Amino acid sequence: MAFAFALVLPGAALAQVCTVTSIHDGDTMRLQCPSQKKSMPVRLERIDAPEIGQVGGIASRDFLRALCPLGAPARLSRHGKDRYGRVLGDVDCGHGSVQETMLRHGYAWVYPKFTAERALVDLQGEAKAGRRGLWALPSPVAPWDFRKRGRDL
Repeated sequence: MAFAFALVLPGAALAQVCTVTSIHDGDTMRLQCPSQKKSMPVRLERIDAPEIGQVGGIASRDFLRALCPLGAPARLSRHGKDRYGRVLGDVDCGHGSVQETMLRHGYAWVYPKFTAERALVDLQGEAKAGRRGLWALPSPVAPWDFRKRGRDL
């Protein structure tokens, strides 16, 4: 199967093509890259998706699974690691930025703690105005608020 990727995203680190091995939730996946023996966890940078136990969590995960099916090639641009040791990165499974697509369709939030990129905020605003994805719910709860409520119990 022919699958062409540019080697560099604008303003990003060098990208490599890996293979999707699993999708845990709407912002975390495992990728197998040619230079590594084991698959590695990747946290999609700049977005936050509902937790699996949260309303909308399964829908968000399933949307990401549709974007990046098991075995699909995924272009990964790494941007360091998070506090859990996961690679932080931008991913493209052949249809453009996964993060932008998740926001455009309303299956993730812009993660304000880590970005305020106007283009991403605008995509989220369009999804919200169109009541797409999570924004069709009566009162969507941001994942960071959901996690905080769990800690406060």
